[in-house]
Formats: sequence, structure tokens, C-alpha cells
Amino acid sequence: MTQGPLTTEAGAPVADNQNSETAGVGGPVLVQDQLLLEKLAHFNRERIPERVVHARGAGAYGTFTVTADVTKYTRAKFLSEVGKETEAFLRFSTVAGNLGAADAVRDPRGFALKFYTEEGNYDLVGNNTPVFFIRDAIKFPDFIHTQKRDPYTGSTEMDNVWDFWGLSPESTHQVTWLFGDRGIPASYRHMDGFGSHTFQWNNEAGEAFWVKYHFKTDQGIKCLTQAEADKLAGEDPDSHQRDLRQAIERGDFPSWTVGVQIMPVAEAAKYRFNPFDLTKVWPHADYPVIEFGKLELNRNPENVFAEVEQSIFSPAHFVPGIGPSPDKMLQGRLFGYGDAHRYRVGINADHLPVNRPHATEARTNSRDGYLYDGRHKGAKNYEPNSFGGPFQTDKPLWQPSAVSGATGETVTPSHAEDNDFVQAGNLYRLMTDEEKERLINNLAGALSGVSRDDIIERAINNFRQADGDFGKRLEAAVQALRG
Repeated sequence: MTQGPLTTEAGAPVADNQNSETAGVGGPVLVQDQLLLEKLAHFNRERIPERVVHARGAGAYGTFTVTADVTKYTRAKFLSEVGKETEAFLRFSTVAGNLGAADAVRDPRGFALKFYTEEGNYDLVGNNTPVFFIRDAIKFPDFIHTQKRDPYTGSTEMDNVWDFWGLSPESTHQVTWLFGDRGIPASYRHMDGFGSHTFQWNNEAGEAFWVKYHFKTDQGIKCLTQAEADKLAGEDPDSHQRDLRQAIERGDFPSWTVGVQIMPVAEAAKYRFNPFDLTKVWPHADYPVIEFGKLELNRNPENVFAEVEQSIFSPAHFVPGIGPSPDKMLQGRLFGYGDAHRYRVGINADHLPVNRPHATEARTNSRDGYLYDGRHKGAKNYEPNSFGGPFQTDKPLWQPSAVSGATGETVTPSHAEDNDFVQAGNLYRLMTDEEKERLINNLAGALSGVSRDDIIERAINNFRQADGDFGKRLEAAVQALRG
């Protein structure tokens, strides 16, 4: 960095940065000391509203490389040829904790990825789990309210957490995942990532496919026990962030093998599970994961606030060849994420270096607003115009989906093998005896902190419906802890 005199924000040199200006020696401070007022005013405004969820996070830049031909499924240019590289930015996070919370906690991890493609930025906003607690975005504010501080007590209340989960049986699969061995990753590097939702890919011929993304860590899965996490969270609340930064600093670049499950659109209607239900997975025996890329993180941000805290991601940021599905959680997030960032960072958040396109130029008719930088100069701000302004392509990014029926508040449709417990039971039965024991102990430890017997029994009954042995062992473990 170029060395020179310290200046004010307006560029004037600073004569004294150690002493404020006073009326005589020892007298009161003068309002005319504009350096003092400028510094204090800026200091008071150095924070922006934290994310309501995913507030605690870390990020890094990297490169995505295509390793297999997928052009028969998608026309996205950044996936157009083997060996093609695209710059990317990945933000990891916990979900429920605030900005100052510890990293090593039992909580899903956000896995938000921005591809800086030549057709615009593509955001894939997922988690380290392939499923979620709910299947409809209308329940999301209620769910998050149970994870956050109670408005009366000011604390996170286990009664609220388990009351909601017990009354929302679709959460049983994700809760089983969360309280199992993978519920507390040892670091951001040692966990998988998932797009979680179902998305659409479409090719040059206009054929459409439903897809699910998988990011398999090349570092191997490493997790913490509850006791290890409790100790680490107290000793080093920044453990995950520090681990990621130091690994990249020493050249130990973390990477993930990227794959996709692909379902022809025609198969969706009669698939045994609802393919758009976020509480369900597609078993790999039905749709194997096809590897098509490698993601490597190799550059740390230079300023955490500018590049991690102010980074924005929206699942509505698609590129040609990729689009949404009827997943009701995804549909809600298409609005919710962009709206959150317009409030939190500002209407021109997309202009910030970490957020703006890196491999192309954004050409819009949006003008003015907070922190607008005048980039459009004298260009017209409407379309169509006859002054050489940007124009529409008449080619949609994704293929249309057929819909039918009357409007109304509808329950997510069920398929042949759909219920809220079948996949949670399948997950439990896949575990070894030792894994089951740890799962039971983790769940019992959390449930034993609930004050009402009816909330506990309702929660246990959900696991009992997933698997009889699961519920029986959990009931005994909770009773033993509660005496």
C-alpha cells in the first residue's frame, strides 16, 4: 500500500491524530474539530444489520473447474466444456447463532456459492445437509423464531424448539440428521455441501431435467462429539473461521468434488417420493450422483466486512440453462433472500466488488438509491429505447413448467411412498450401533431440558413412528436423564 500522510475522508492531511481540539489547555472540545466528529460518526455506523439467519460466517474465493461433459443436460456457458474454469466465492455459516456466536455448535451449516460466470452471477445457496426441517416457506419465520431468543425470556428455549419440531413431523428427518454424528462438523473444510433444493437444468434443444447438487469434501468428513464441541466453543469461538483462513494461508487449499443427480422431467410426476419436497432425498440407487466438477478455495478475503459480511446471495440469481423448480421452500427463498439483502446492505448491494459480476457487466435501468455510484453516466434508464440501450433477448433462462388446477392454499402433494417418517427411519437403520447410541444420547440430552411432558412425548412419538427401536431407546434415555 502506498505510504503517505493520514487524511480525512475528504482527502485533507491530518496534522494530529492523537489529541482533539479544545478551547485552551484542558478546556472543552470544540465542534470545529471535524476529524474527531468524522471518526466518531463513522465508528457509530460501522455495523449493518446482521443476517436474521446465517449471521455467523466465513468465506473464501476459489475456482470451479468442469471435469465432465454435461452439455446434453444444460446450456449454461460456464459448464460448456471440460477444463473450463470459473471464479467462485463460497460463504460458510451457522444458521441460528448471531454474529458473535461460536462456530463449534450443533447447527446446520450454510454453503452459499457464487459463480462469477460470463452470463452473470449464478448463486447456489445450500447447506451441509441434503434436507431441511420444513417443506413450505410460509412456516420459515415460525421455525426460526423457535431457534432464536424468546421475546419474553431473551434466551433460546428448548420448550419452543421441541414444541415446534413435535408439531411439525416433517422435521423428523432433518432432526435425525442434525443430532447424528454429522451434526457438528469439525471445520468448514471437513463437511459436504448440498444445493438441497431441486433445480431445473435445460439444454440447447429445450429439454428440461430436474437436478440436485452434491459437493463431496476431498478432505474427508470429520465431526465433533458434543463434549468436544462444548470445549472447543469455549476455548476458541472462531475455530471454523480460523481453520479455513489458516489452511488457505499455508497453501492447503480445500476442495470439493461436485456432482449432480439428474431426473428427467417426465419421471417426476410418478416418482415414489415428491421430488420437490425439501424434507426428502432422492436415494442414490434411484438417481446416482454424476460427477462433473471440482471446486477449490485458494484465496482469502482481504477484508471480512467488505467481502464476507456484505456478500449477498440469492437463489433467484440464475443464468441461462438453469432455473427453479416447484419446491415451495425454494419459491419462498427466491423472494426472501434478495429482499433481506436490499434491507440489510442496501438497494445497490449488487454493485459492491464481492457481489457484482466479475466475468461480464451488469446492464440495468435501475438508478439512484443509497450509495449509487453514477456508473451509468448519461445512459437512458428505460427500455425499449433508440439510444443504444440494453435490450431483451427473448430467450428465457429456463423452460416453462406445466401447471393446472385452481389457486388456493394447498398441501404439498404426496407421492406413493411419501410420509414424514419413512426417510428418517431409513437413515436411522443405516447407522451402526455406535452411531445410533450417540444419536440417542444427543437427542435425549436436548429433550431432557424441555419442561413439559406433553412436548417431550410428542417429539419422541415422531421418532417412534420413524422406527420403533428408535423411539423406544430414546424414551428410555430421556426418562433416565429426567429421573
